[in-house]
Amino acid sequence: VQLQASGGGLVQPGGSLRLSCAASGFIFDDYGVGWFRQAPGKEREGVSCSSDGSTYYADSVKGRFTLSRDDVKGMVYLQMNSLKPEDTAVYYCAAGNSIILSQLRAPSVYDYWGRGTLVTVSS
Repeated sequence: VQLQASGGGLVQPGGSLRLSCAASGFIFDDYGVGWFRQAPGKEREGVSCSSDGSTYYADSVKGRFTLSRDDVKGMVYLQMNSLKPEDTAVYYCAAGNSIILSQLRAPSVYDYWGRGTLVTVSS
């Protein structure tokens, strides 16, 4: 089982990035998926998570970030627009089976995690 995130980098405030996550080794379309982030000194937080047709967005990213998935390719994407310095963090993708929708944003319910990709928003 493997999840591999990519697409991070340095971007100026107001810019955009698209994160990608490639999944392999499990039946991807049976799983809910999520993007989480962790800034220095802070807890890991759910940014956007999706399962059974429902998608969660953290209030801080609503209207700016969009999660999408391609089950055929086993890919999850996070399109991030209008980036702000406070979006700076290591971003992780995750996959979980049988996620209760009320727990969609809880890191503990996810079974598989990819290595993070660093997003730095700075001028």
